[in-house]
Amino acid sequence: MPNYDYQCKECGHTFEVFQKMSDPKLEDCPQDDCEGKVRRLLGSGAGVIFKGSGFYQTDYRSESYKKGQSKEGGASSKKEGSK
Repeated sequence: MPNYDYQCKECGHTFEVFQKMSDPKLEDCPQDDCEGKVRRLLGSGAGVIFKGSGFYQTDYRSESYKKGQSKEGGASSKKEGSK
């Protein structure tokens, strides 16, 4: 379930709420002494890296594999350049 950040337009109170994507946006400030309206803030999101079974194994190759590929790539470009 995603979390959403809200900020009250009246008192400036900022808070986070875990909601389903299908839930309606909140409209009222949760502070007892405030009756202001809230707005949903845009978040930058998180940099998520998926590792483990079920993902492409080529996404996170080891350094030794990358070095081997760059050597092969360099050798093939030399052959093509000599034509």
